[in-house]
Amino acid sequence: MSWTSGHTVVRRGADPADAEAALVMLHGRGASAQSIIGLADELDTTGLSILAPEAEGNVWYPQSFLAPREMNQAGIDAAFAVIDGIMDELAAAGVDRARTVLLGFSQGACLASDYVFNHPGRFGGVIALSGGLIGPPGTDFRPAGDLEATPVFLGCSDVDPHIPAERVRETHEAFIHAGAAADMQLYPGMPHTVNAEEIARANDILRAVRS
Repeated sequence: MSWTSGHTVVRRGADPADAEAALVMLHGRGASAQSIIGLADELDTTGLSILAPEAEGNVWYPQSFLAPREMNQAGIDAAFAVIDGIMDELAAAGVDRARTVLLGFSQGACLASDYVFNHPGRFGGVIALSGGLIGPPGTDFRPAGDLEATPVFLGCSDVDPHIPAERVRETHEAFIHAGAAADMQLYPGMPHTVNAEEIARANDILRAVRS
């Protein structure tokens, strides 16, 4: 465990200087770095440096991700700064963005999606589990630039109580327009959780980033 920009960062796996690639894991609202990094037990993380920052008060931004963006912007900016600090640390150790995957669940999935969507260039991947881009209904999601075929997987229930299926579809379309290699799967009747197929799809991205 260490501190980055005043935030706790829980770490597992290889030291960044020795890692083949990196996985940044972002927890959901009310959860913790320790809880999201526990998901790594289900993943193929061989050779990866795993870093999970923890939000102040266990919340990345205060309102629903569907609220007017200005209501969440201060929290989003602070969260982006935490991720920036981790990305800078990894880059200094020789792990560039093209070998770094961002994985998030729920609020963390929204944050991971929004961060990559607003930072052009190639990332190792995005794994957004029960989340989507941040903004109110009717938002015109315009990419900041080309994502250069960044692999993106969006997985969610079709009846998630927090994440409307339509927003997942909009996020998928926005990533396609941004030049990402994006795929989406909506699971009928699934609760707000992670299923085995999502783990398998996540592992596909994690194996590819090490190849």
